[in-house]
Amino acid sequence: MIKLAIDFGSQITKIYMLGAGVVLSEATCVAVEQTVSEEKTVYSVKSFGNKARALYGKAAKNTHIINPVFEGDIVNLKLATALMAHFFDKIEVSSRAAKNCEVIFVLPCGATEELKDKYLQIAEELNIGLVYFTQTPFAAVAGHNATITESTPVFSVDIGYGTTNIAVFSLDGIINGYSINLGGGNIDVHIMDYMAENHNVKIGALTAERIKNTVGSLVEDDYKITVADGRDIKKGTPESVAVNTEHIHGVIKLYIDKIIEYIKLVITQLPAEVSSSVMRGGLYLSGGLIKLDGLSDYISVALNMPVNCPEEPQYASVIGAGSILSTPALLESLAEEEE
Repeated sequence: MIKLAIDFGSQITKIYMLGAGVVLSEATCVAVEQTVSEEKTVYSVKSFGNKARALYGKAAKNTHIINPVFEGDIVNLKLATALMAHFFDKIEVSSRAAKNCEVIFVLPCGATEELKDKYLQIAEELNIGLVYFTQTPFAAVAGHNATITESTPVFSVDIGYGTTNIAVFSLDGIINGYSINLGGGNIDVHIMDYMAENHNVKIGALTAERIKNTVGSLVEDDYKITVADGRDIKKGTPESVAVNTEHIHGVIKLYIDKIIEYIKLVITQLPAEVSSSVMRGGLYLSGGLIKLDGLSDYISVALNMPVNCPEEPQYASVIGAGSILSTPALLESLAEEEE
């Protein structure tokens, strides 16, 4: 029996296989070529995953780079299905093998029945035998190897690319929490705007992400520097600009402060005893953005509470979902089976 945990993210899709670990981490991207044949527009898939993402800003006029998952929702079911089928091929799970496969999908906090139905349609197309759903906060905390009981609530914050999931829960269920459309992608877009407004240079999404990951920091007086290649907006010529930590500090801080506001809102809505318990137990942080220098300490100081970070925060949710799938007690409490 093959058992898989899948986190179909807005930017990166991660697949965890029980007994093998994380077997796939690829861009949730599809490159689609548009052609006109006999006065009809025809679309054909050119590439998937990392190969498709590498074409950002470099693709031909008739090639479009599409993200079938946006802010936690599947916005293009046909391409999402084709992409997942491609990923199954990469991890060597055939349609025949998928029939004997158990899969747990990681969904945003408070996922709608409509979204679940989209996942079930993908599962049906891929011939998956048994499907479970769990929510990001559950999976993220399980990825910390934290103890989850009915009497001890835990506080999870997972900052993804398109969404941030915030929830306080126990084995008895979610006490308070929700998913908000804020994440690392907002920072990337703002960095692109910053470069255009302050340096008169247009850069692409991949360059903005590299700037964020290379020099982004919330450590006071930190200084790192990189060079961003782009196009001079007025002249249209290639241009290279030096970007340092100070330049984008305010951009990162703006969005992290917004996320902290929502975290505080969740805390203020908790029953007194639950609030006291989670303040002692601390915050369980996950998501790729947590790797930015100083971010976890910044959140800890802002909330005046300890924070817990796993070694690989970007994989916490998918590893945790795998743990839920392999632990009967957690599977019964933190997941739902779909026929």
